[in-house]
Amino acid sequence: MLSVKIELLEALAQALETLSPGAGAKAAFESPKVAAHGDLATTAAMQLAKPLKLNPRQLAENLRASLLADAAFQRWVEAIDIAGPGFINIKLKPEAKQQIVREVLSQAAQFGSQATQGKRMLVEFVSANPTGPLHVGHGRQAALGDAICNLFQTQGWDVYREFYYNDAGVQIGTLGASTNLRAQGFKPGDAEWPSGENAAAYNGDYIADIAADFLAGKTVKSDDREFTASGKLDDLDGMREFAVAYLRHEQDLDLQAFAVKFDNYYLESSLYTSGKVADAVKRLQAAGKTYEQDGALWLKSTEYGDDKDRVMRKQDGTYTYFVPDVAYHITKWERGFEKVINIQGTDHHGTIARVRAGLQAADVGIPKGYPDYVLHTMVRVVKGGEEVKISKRAGSYVTLRDLIEWTSKDAVRFFLLSRKPDTEYTFDVDLAITKNNDNPVYYVQYAHARICSVLAAWVEKDGGDVASLNQADLSPLQSPQAMALMLLLAKYPDMLTAAAEGFAPHDVTFYLRELAACYHSYYDAERILVDDVLVKRARLALVAATAQVLHNGLAVLGVSAPQKM
Repeated sequence: MLSVKIELLEALAQALETLSPGAGAKAAFESPKVAAHGDLATTAAMQLAKPLKLNPRQLAENLRASLLADAAFQRWVEAIDIAGPGFINIKLKPEAKQQIVREVLSQAAQFGSQATQGKRMLVEFVSANPTGPLHVGHGRQAALGDAICNLFQTQGWDVYREFYYNDAGVQIGTLGASTNLRAQGFKPGDAEWPSGENAAAYNGDYIADIAADFLAGKTVKSDDREFTASGKLDDLDGMREFAVAYLRHEQDLDLQAFAVKFDNYYLESSLYTSGKVADAVKRLQAAGKTYEQDGALWLKSTEYGDDKDRVMRKQDGTYTYFVPDVAYHITKWERGFEKVINIQGTDHHGTIARVRAGLQAADVGIPKGYPDYVLHTMVRVVKGGEEVKISKRAGSYVTLRDLIEWTSKDAVRFFLLSRKPDTEYTFDVDLAITKNNDNPVYYVQYAHARICSVLAAWVEKDGGDVASLNQADLSPLQSPQAMALMLLLAKYPDMLTAAAEGFAPHDVTFYLRELAACYHSYYDAERILVDDVLVKRARLALVAATAQVLHNGLAVLGVSAPQKM
């Protein structure tokens, strides 16, 4: 049907060009708001009526006559109706809709994907400082980042995944100090342990594990570093480095359990040691976009839409946190990434204007609006009807690995992607392990497994070959339920494109739930393994195509498509 749509669109463009030179470039179809009105619609007549000074209804009649005379429309279109002031509704012939089955089966895992564009993009996500295990908020970010990467890969982008973290600074100092206290035998609650609301200490049990392994002289290895402990209690620097490597390893285990991989780990400290922060400041000063006041260095960020100018370098000579962010994004641009997306919590909202202002002020050729941001809210976890706020392992929050162990990787991914990123989300552990239609991931996966079971039964009983279904005669697919299923399959590529453009992987979850429901309705309406071989093969081809699209969509989310459940 996609090829049919392309043919019809070309015919529409030709007809519009005849009516008004240049109008053909704006040819487009949309879905009628009421399904009974048709399969495709165009508002072209109403858009052209005013510049041509013609009655839109009469213009629609003229366009209809032109389209009915076209060979492609004669081949694929059953009827063209005009509604209201000039809406043109197009009803396709059954054979036009049936083409989608063949397209899905022939393209298989590539169905819905666009050709490679040769364009590079970077998605930065998770980016957790190595001070503790990943929490459920990091999990939402990991699911979002990975799914957005997958979405853009379907659109032909060369996507690069990056994890940025601070391996120095106050938080890392607190980590080292907490580990040292544990190594000395102290624990939270002891007089020697920092206490109070803003006490500089990490209280989770994982700190005791780090201290024990350090004293034992163990070696820890993560994706981006390796370190062997000296075992010496007075080796504070070594203890801090060991703690960072230990927790990076722990985060790697969290990410492995979640099936997320990164192409690169970028250290904030490297921005200072390489001189990139200093270079960014010099660029801003040379461009005349800074000034000194009250012993601090300020950026004229109001010139770029910020609500006030921002301090870059404080009176004590240290830089505020957005300065290394500016330097970091200059490196992204210099590394050839023409599109950059940052997945961050909503608490980072204030940094957007100042980072973009800094990049524009640096005057290095970076376009306005660079980078893009996707901000997400935190996640509440409910188990047994009550909110779970802490984990013994982490001390103050539920970890990502806790959530995966309580449910599954698939459930965590699907659930965390099932809402818009900036909306509050409550993760219901009990629902995530329920095996019924109320559980959305189970509902979608069950649809796939149900189809695989039908295909397996056919292969076993009749010796059928699934690959041969691509050549099946599809003419028996005439029922309303079959038509609805084929039309929904045809929407998959456009849905992917829109989801990528809107940074909206939740659109994929909505689509998959709708497709699963449409399949279940079809299954309930028509027997598939009937005696009539022609009808059976046509129906098997349709459900095989449905399974393929379910598989492809779940893959975008990083969720498995089981063959048995």
